Amino acid sequence: MFWVLLSVVSFAVSSQIQSDRLSGEVAGILGGGPFMFASPQTILVIGTDALPPDEHEPGEQQTSQRCWNQNASGETPQNGCAAGGADTLMLIRAGGGVFRTLSMSYDDLATIPGYGPMKLDATYSLGGAKLTVQTVEQFLGVHINHVAIVDFTGFENFINAIGSVSLKIPVRVCSKISGGYRDGGWTLNLSPGVHTLNGGQALAHARTRVNTCDVNYDDINRGAAQQEVISAIKARLTDVWRLAYNFLMGPVIAWDAPQAFVSDMGFFIMPQLALSAVIGGGSSPAVLEPSAVNSFGALVIPEAERHQAVKQLLDG
Repeated sequence: MFWVLLSVVSFAVSSQIQSDRLSGEVAGILGGGPFMFASPQTILVIGTDALPPDEHEPGEQQTSQRCWNQNASGETPQNGCAAGGADTLMLIRAGGGVFRTLSMSYDDLATIPGYGPMKLDATYSLGGAKLTVQTVEQFLGVHINHVAIVDFTGFENFINAIGSVSLKIPVRVCSKISGGYRDGGWTLNLSPGVHTLNGGQALAHARTRVNTCDVNYDDINRGAAQQEVISAIKARLTDVWRLAYNFLMGPVIAWDAPQAFVSDMGFFIMPQLALSAVIGGGSSPAVLEPSAVNSFGALVIPEAERHQAVKQLLDG
């Protein structure tokens, strides 16, 4: 009983710490209710391409700790800091017995309030998480209740805490993230089939843009890979053969899970999200599919495709 209570307290404290890190300017426009478990709500997951201070890409400028903290909080870029783009954009519909996902591409063409038609990834660098939320709401015609900004280090630690994840890789994946292994990053060379990946490998798979082993690998594959990582985490936590491990590691897992995101969901709502993920069932990866590419490389998503995708997300 003490171990369970310690895990609950650990999860609650960690969730609140991450909630306090979120910029007030984005928290102020979200309208999520306190009872997600009873009624489904929509969460926007944002991953930026800004690198933590301890990571670097060849030829890229190192990020200062001050600018990294600003970027991680979702704050509008200021004081000489350049924010990363919205590298990953995913909607999660959770609560009321459902758990569904929908991915967008950073190259999708959308009208950004105050700026006009641009790629979705520009929203974060122009106006932080607030502008990203406003643009996605207008782009898809959906109200966003909560936001979760991915913390690379926290995400990696969480997967390591649950003892890795098992993923079925449909095509061969070859990529280098953060300069690859020789520069302190990750190098992937995954054959088709089932692989057990640690936190760094799973994160690298989710971040893979260019697959040198498959020229046809695109944003649809990338979005599906990100959703499959989420599903693999869920499967790891609900596997009956992992119950003993998860119980023994409970306080550590409970602390690391909220550290994967900076979010407005604090100690009361974050546990409801976790429970919703466990009981909400599974769904096939859903990614917005473009009909064309415009003159500056943006992906054009037809209105009918957006409408249908949102309907599936909200109503199943």
